[in-house]
Amino acid sequence: MIQLQNVNKYFYKGEPREVHALIDITLTIQDGEFTLFSGPSGCGKTTLLNAIGALDSIDSGEIYLDEKEIGSLSEDARTSIRLNAMGFVFQAYNLVPVLSVEENIGFIMKLRGFSDAQIKQRVLEVASMLEIDNKLSSLPHALSGGQQQRVAVARAVAAKPKFILADEPTANLDSKNSKALMDMMRELNEKEGVSILFASHDDYIHENVRRIIKMNDGAIVDA
Repeated sequence: MIQLQNVNKYFYKGEPREVHALIDITLTIQDGEFTLFSGPSGCGKTTLLNAIGALDSIDSGEIYLDEKEIGSLSEDARTSIRLNAMGFVFQAYNLVPVLSVEENIGFIMKLRGFSDAQIKQRVLEVASMLEIDNKLSSLPHALSGGQQQRVAVARAVAAKPKFILADEPTANLDSKNSKALMDMMRELNEKEGVSILFASHDDYIHENVRRIIKMNDGAIVDA
């Protein structure tokens, strides 16, 4: 479970100007959620996702992961949280271009110290679930955008994180691939029990999540 209590975040754009990016955010995310942060561009949804994922620090308030306060941790401690508890899916895929699909999917598992046998078995499992098991020897540049995004999802889920954070995961996909990706992420949520949090404008995501948290001007307006 993730809990946020009175979380505030500022962006500074030259003295004395500042932008209050997150305003007194208090929120609870239960295990197993399939949830969307929704709102207009600049509303704070990506900033909030990054705070939950320990990608960005906050200026005040508290963020708890399973009752452990993570909002004020050091960068090394936040790195450990990201490695061991979080999976990330970004709009830009962020695959390692010189690694094969198999190596990309297993990359986080390798960092976490899984054995080669464990990595191989799990990579085959998630690649099959995401229908990219016939692409394991390919490099990312040889894949379509939809296939690259499936590799990114496979990498995110392979090490069995508690939470997957997906920032505009369908932004570069056509409607067919957006639907396929969402169907597969919902299946991962249901079969793996992993919580998945989206930040997106996509109507298809909006229609298929189980909870929508609406934001505007850095604040939650409907949860």
